Amino acid sequence: MRKGLDEVNITLINVGKLKEKYLKQGIEEYTKRLNAYANIQIIEVADEKAPENMSELEMLQVKEKEGERILSKLSTDTYVIALAIKGKKWSSERLAKELDNLATYGKSKIAFVIGGSVGLSDAVLQRADEHLSFSDMTFPHQLIRLILVEQIYRAFRINRNEPYHK
Repeated sequence: MRKGLDEVNITLINVGKLKEKYLKQGIEEYTKRLNAYANIQIIEVADEKAPENMSELEMLQVKEKEGERILSKLSTDTYVIALAIKGKKWSSERLAKELDNLATYGKSKIAFVIGGSVGLSDAVLQRADEHLSFSDMTFPHQLIRLILVEQIYRAFRINRNEPYHK
């Protein structure tokens, strides 16, 4: 049985606080638009203070600490999509199909996880049900928040057969 759109809960879990006004404004705009399709929540977990030139061990420690904060925000019944460099590359239409399938088959709690500047811990990657990559290019994790929210909005528009730029 298909869940009603008001029963779909999407959470974005992000490492670090968003400071750039233009990114905040874009995210707020798409979040407002998304409210017509789903419940959306954006959670920021604290990032670890880290020096510019970290050793492998220091990077691992940062990822683990941030990972613990991320995992504390996930319930056991949440379907988790981690944004990861080595993840699958989906088209907008594929994202729409995946979100539709999740809602159709009773997965009404969906969380997208965006790591900090050094990425996600192994524990978060193992907890994730899916790994998604937007590109082989590197983007600031703050910018990916805006891109992700726009793509989720686009996915709902596609699933409703509503017009949206291709």
